[in-house]
Amino acid sequence: MKCTSYGQTHPGMKRELNEDNFSILEDEGVFVVADGMGGHNAGEIASEITIDTIAKFFQASSKDEDVTWPYKMDPSLSVNANKLMVGIKFANRTIFRNASANTAYAGMGTTVVAILTKNGDDEIYVAHVGDSRCYCFCEDELIQVTEDHSLLNEYIKAGQITKEQAKNFPHKNVIMRALGMKDNVLVDIQKKRVKPGETYLLCSDGLSDMLTDEEIADILKKYPDDIKGAAQELIDQANANGGKDNITVVLVKFEK
Repeated sequence: MKCTSYGQTHPGMKRELNEDNFSILEDEGVFVVADGMGGHNAGEIASEITIDTIAKFFQASSKDEDVTWPYKMDPSLSVNANKLMVGIKFANRTIFRNASANTAYAGMGTTVVAILTKNGDDEIYVAHVGDSRCYCFCEDELIQVTEDHSLLNEYIKAGQITKEQAKNFPHKNVIMRALGMKDNVLVDIQKKRVKPGETYLLCSDGLSDMLTDEEIADILKKYPDDIKGAAQELIDQANANGGKDNITVVLVKFEK
């Protein structure tokens, strides 16, 4: 299975600073979106640390099989799944230690969502921490792959509010899990079997808060063979709907 990809980010209409970051590492088959949080420019630093740490870890481990991994392998996971999980955990530790050592960065953190794929393979790994999302778009249907680590989602799962009531929930941005909160972090990771024609969307909540799933699907339908055009319109429409936060989109389209 081969893939093509494209990523784009925008500060939105309300914020001067863009604390989102993304990375496309084609040689390693790694795609990452990170949405930073924290005072001043600390969120930007946390998301940048995440992108840089994951990239350096994958590049080093790809070139040198004997490179030291900062965490032990989980025997229940494949080597590739372990590599993705370890890269994210390594980023978490780096953020936490930077925040602990520098009071200007105290409290900084970031969400993250990532895909790991290999050309020729029909399996991918999706990992995330926080409320940055991964969607799969296939045959005009949009499916949310990840589950938000947010207070809002906890209320929905507990049956305390409906998805309709969630639109007016006052604490939408309360995150239950993020990189940088503790020295270690629980990473949700899952294996997906991809089909030709499927498109995976990684995004920060600046997109998913501004567009409904139906609106996202309608835009992707318009650009079956143009992921760059789709990414641009997703961002443009999120801004047209208010653009209350930074907006980041990475699209990965799979073909035989």
